[in-house]
Amino acid sequence: MESMQKRSIPKSGELLPVIGCGTYVGFDVAASDVPGTELPDVVAQLYRAGGTVLDTSPMYGRAEAAIGKLLAHHGSRSETFVATKVWTKGRAAGERQMNSSMKAMGVESVDLMQIHNLVDFSEHIKTLRSWKEQGRIRYVGATHYTSSAYDELEKVMRAEPLDFVQLNYSIADRVAERRLLPLAMEKKIAVMVNLPFGSGGLLRDLRTRPVPAWAAEYGCKTWSCLLLKFILQHAAVTCVIPGTGSSQHMAENAAAGRGPAADAAFRRQLMAEFNG
Repeated sequence: MESMQKRSIPKSGELLPVIGCGTYVGFDVAASDVPGTELPDVVAQLYRAGGTVLDTSPMYGRAEAAIGKLLAHHGSRSETFVATKVWTKGRAAGERQMNSSMKAMGVESVDLMQIHNLVDFSEHIKTLRSWKEQGRIRYVGATHYTSSAYDELEKVMRAEPLDFVQLNYSIADRVAERRLLPLAMEKKIAVMVNLPFGSGGLLRDLRTRPVPAWAAEYGCKTWSCLLLKFILQHAAVTCVIPGTGSSQHMAENAAAGRGPAADAAFRRQLMAEFNG
């Protein structure tokens, strides 16, 4: 199988596979039940395709504990880029939550800790800087999932030396193209994209439509592959994290990280399909 493409994290030069896996809803499973679900196959499919990124949050119910079970099952901590978030108010509460997240996942450190939806950003960023110095986290980030928060996110990106920003971007919501993606390139901030399918609505709308014949030129057999390649067409994007609890969908998503890269012609054709 062709290896998944990688892009560099601007602040370090470390290479990161361009397709990862989000864990919202799909990984909200009791750890004891994980072996009887598709999740071991989902993660195996991610690894098989050359992916490494698992993104989660304490907001996602039991997902962190499920990831802990999966990392132990696969013996794969060293090959996994583990990203989670702090999602509470107050410095002490934030520290307790982050410690709890690491315990749930069975890890002593995480690759990326993000301030979820900018909740109490000014307080948590001080802790994240300190923990990064101590080696408990490797990269510091901030997230949001709606363009209504972009003014606030832009202020944070301008004021703080973030390693990562996570934001929503899709063919149906291109607001990030206006200021945030160019700003990320200017500030050398890696971009992780959530909601690439618009909360699933995009794929539902396209379900009854055949994949266009020209998609084969870019190695795509599914709409999910096309939609993800559209996002990767932007040079600011480092990694996309479509959420899924299906091994088949994970394989289809991972296909976007292989084959010919999307170009201007790809963008024009897909925009025509989407607007048609």
